[in-house]
Amino acid sequence: KKMNIELSNNQEIVSVIGLGFVGAATAVAIANAKDSSGENQFHVIGIDAPTPQGIERIKSINRGEFPFITVDSKLKSALTNAIKNDNLFATEKKDALKKSSITLVCVNLDVNESNGHVSVDLTNMKEIIRELGYNMPSGSLIIIQTTVPPGTCIEIFEPIIKDCLKERKLPENDILLAHSYERVMPGKNYLDSIVNFWRVYSGNISKAADKCNNFLSKIINVEKYPLTRLDSTTASETAKVLENSYRAVNIAFIEEWSKFSEDIGVDLFHVIDAIRLRPTHSNIMYPGFGVGGYCLTKDPLLGMVAAEEIVDTAEKSFPFSSQAVKTNNDMPLNTFDKLKKIIGGSFEEKKLMLLGVTYREDIGDTRNSPAEVFVSKVIEEGAEIFLHDPLINYWAEMDMKISQELPMPSAFDAVIFTVAHSFYRELDIINWIGGSNVNIVDANNVLTEKQRQSLYKSKSFIYSVGRG
Repeated sequence: KKMNIELSNNQEIVSVIGLGFVGAATAVAIANAKDSSGENQFHVIGIDAPTPQGIERIKSINRGEFPFITVDSKLKSALTNAIKNDNLFATEKKDALKKSSITLVCVNLDVNESNGHVSVDLTNMKEIIRELGYNMPSGSLIIIQTTVPPGTCIEIFEPIIKDCLKERKLPENDILLAHSYERVMPGKNYLDSIVNFWRVYSGNISKAADKCNNFLSKIINVEKYPLTRLDSTTASETAKVLENSYRAVNIAFIEEWSKFSEDIGVDLFHVIDAIRLRPTHSNIMYPGFGVGGYCLTKDPLLGMVAAEEIVDTAEKSFPFSSQAVKTNNDMPLNTFDKLKKIIGGSFEEKKLMLLGVTYREDIGDTRNSPAEVFVSKVIEEGAEIFLHDPLINYWAEMDMKISQELPMPSAFDAVIFTVAHSFYRELDIINWIGGSNVNIVDANNVLTEKQRQSLYKSKSFIYSVGRG
């Protein structure tokens, strides 16, 4: 299939660089944006690297198949419509940049840790920005959606763009730069997390912010979810890092109270529900199995990266943020320790069943899954472990096959629920257990109140993180 960029009416060409969990869904959302008369407003070109993984994503999108497992029927339907309307095309070629009025950058930026030092490698992003600076037309806009250390746009990206424009003999602000971080949440509300959710943005100059505002207002339901404009791209970058740092610290804070509550026989979920009735405390977190995914496991460290490598600031340590990441990384070991006591103090020759290996419910993403820490530890201690997940059949990070057939639990010493997939919450658990006396561990508030009460009545042994 050849790239068709024959435009109708006043359609603009928008490019999305990076077709991962964020970029792929973003491209679909933009392709489905319509004007007041119901006409598509944009022709979208999704661009990914010419790697085996990138090529597979490209082919998948062009077939009308979302490249990641998703339970969001609305997102699947939106992709089908975009392909049918011929206004979304994916490619590894960057020819479209020369005609794109807007390009969104949605590539990964990993945090590297070595001997207590954290850093990011901006080499790939610099090359992308340089390519945009050399190829995008006059008056076009670059929107950085990637989470970057505060100061990156102004201190690193803007000078690259200006150097490119100088070589092209164009004015220094001929290509505009904005930052608007994503809040994409894969799961049942995947598409809505883009089009029906609040966004923050800013530009390197007022004109860039204005153009970004105008674009986002065509994609997002701004009447219900108004945009927030900040004074600078550095402020917008800071907002994303602080937002995720706050959430990570909130989770880590509850971890110590979870252990305490278990020891004294208090149901911390009931306690937190009581606290949440107070409006100022409505977002206090629940206990859980661990923190995973691509954001909360690294974003709290980006303030430290910025302070050490990008901007000049007296504050460089960020102790709460860095400790939160460490605490959250170790959270699965709480379940490990409790389970070890339950099964008699040793994992040698024990058979375990782990239910759920993705990092979050109803998504097929295993990046930084807390199950990785737990599974590695129990295998190291001599256990045999059976893995089940209703959404995936292969765990790339661990190079392990995942069963999608759920066996009876009678042959296992313990069953550990770690991910609140709808599949598990709808399970007829008493019928499934079939009278066996297997140890059941609910490590992440997976089981419903009805399921738990059924287990209590059946006199099964059930241990719940945060419930004692």
